[in-house]
Amino acid sequence: MTWIRRHLVSFAALAVLLYMLVPNVIVAAFSFNNPKGKYNYTFNEFSTEAWTSPCGAQGICESLGLSLRIGVTASLVATVLGTMIAFALGRYRFRGRSATNLLIFMPMATPEVVMGSSLLTLFLMLGVPSGSGAILIAHIMFCVSFVVVAVKARVATLDPRLEEAAADLGANPFQTFLRVTLPLAAPGIAAGALLAFSLSFDDYIITNFNASPSSITFPMYVWGASARGVPVQVYAIGTVMFLVALVVVIIGQVFSSRRNRQVA
Repeated sequence: MTWIRRHLVSFAALAVLLYMLVPNVIVAAFSFNNPKGKYNYTFNEFSTEAWTSPCGAQGICESLGLSLRIGVTASLVATVLGTMIAFALGRYRFRGRSATNLLIFMPMATPEVVMGSSLLTLFLMLGVPSGSGAILIAHIMFCVSFVVVAVKARVATLDPRLEEAAADLGANPFQTFLRVTLPLAAPGIAAGALLAFSLSFDDYIITNFNASPSSITFPMYVWGASARGVPVQVYAIGTVMFLVALVVVIIGQVFSSRRNRQVA
């Protein structure tokens, strides 16, 4: 009993982790299914058709490509803007800093239905046509806030004495930022970029308000296909996205562990 009490927290964490992974395991298993009807709810027959022909369903690869392009572009732009904002808020004191903090957190607290309809109204007033361009602008806007939060938390933990030491050794401000500050803040920046990409790729509500008939993203495709039966290829693509995200996280943890050992 003593051993169980000592490891109770570990058991609880493992149970929560398994609970969170169960849907992904089910999606991966049903990606190898050959459903009997149009709905992939019961396992009927083993098949690799979804993996050998991922573009077999009409329009699925086009929607996936659009989501990837918007997600990558939105995450890159949001990461650059969010990183600069995070450094400004975390390192400097200026008039309007509190108001800026409030404005940064507002997109995170605003319901997506309200944000999507508000952006649609704004785009209509400005004459911005619905489509991939409007979706990209909307995704950059709400992704910036999450990047700021991730990077700002990392900036708050940086030791300013390291930058002072670099300046004492003759480094100019640009060299100090490039060789000292940026590598130290890199984990927070990477976390913000990954979070921004996942939010952009996964968004449906805001995208649906600002999309056009020719700009159907992957979440919109899945939602539309649910009425007539989601293709098995969706399960395969979802499994691939999960595995890619898992590999990226593992690689990040490996590099972080190596860096910590080198520092120690």
